[in-house]
Amino acid sequence: IANPRAADAVLRAVADTLKSFPFDFRGAKILSGEEEGVFGWVTANYLLENFIKRGWLGEWIQPQKKTLGAMDFGGASTQITFETKDTIEDPRNEVLLKLYGQPYKVYTHSFLCYGRDQVLKRLLAKVLKAESYKATVSHPCWPTGYRKSLSLSSVYDSPCTEKERPSLALDTTVTVVGTGNGSLCTQHISKLFNFTTCSFSHCSFDGIFQPEVSGNFIAFSAFFYTVDFIRTVMGRPVHLPADLKDAAETICATSWIELLQKAPSQEKRLPDYCAVSTFVYLLTTKGYNFNNHSFPNIAFQKKAGETSIGWALGYMLNLTNM
Repeated sequence: IANPRAADAVLRAVADTLKSFPFDFRGAKILSGEEEGVFGWVTANYLLENFIKRGWLGEWIQPQKKTLGAMDFGGASTQITFETKDTIEDPRNEVLLKLYGQPYKVYTHSFLCYGRDQVLKRLLAKVLKAESYKATVSHPCWPTGYRKSLSLSSVYDSPCTEKERPSLALDTTVTVVGTGNGSLCTQHISKLFNFTTCSFSHCSFDGIFQPEVSGNFIAFSAFFYTVDFIRTVMGRPVHLPADLKDAAETICATSWIELLQKAPSQEKRLPDYCAVSTFVYLLTTKGYNFNNHSFPNIAFQKKAGETSIGWALGYMLNLTNM
């Protein structure tokens, strides 16, 4: 946590408020990224009845189905969690769970600063640096015809960008102009990852161990919103990595006026779909190493049945052991 004192103050305020309501308050804490990933995995598999089922006679039946990997993409971080038979070379990435009497060995990792909002800030920091912090800066991931003035403080107000902070006054305003250059956009975004250092037999990125992805996956939160935009607004299928790459290139080459015509209700998020689609492509293929064979095993969905997927239900199931 970037600021433990501020975090403690928030938690104290939460606790004081909740204690004043008539329910059994048991405390508040901040989940680690790994807990968030694992509880999202528990939620998805519980909703899809991969752990245990109740039979007609009220008896419990162990299903023979394999569990499903889970990929979450929030505002600040992204998580990948899946059951594996491989050796997990870094103990920090191994979670042994017992659910309904069954043991599960699960690989998990949470990448802080790789959530949607922080990726966009880190990207802006890279673009500003490449353009030497001029008064008017070209952004290759923003659509042509889109421009926006922003203060440097809005870019460098995060622990994810503070290392990139220039020595300029943070109340300086820059005008950022979209140039819709897909290949230059990809170059900038790939610099957000470190694909070179690895002290294990295999890494995803930033030196983090990851075994080969196996089985089916469900990808939710911003993974779903991004792919849903490609499918519904851009009218394109996403079956293979090349589909995602082509769609990202098409979005990047689409002007601001055309994008607004296609999805006027999404005006606030529209400028960022080029960057986020490109990021999701690089994360899944170069990062997690999904290929033509394994990528079709990812289902991009918001819900399982009628229920949203996230860490909350999994947390409760684990806490109550129900």
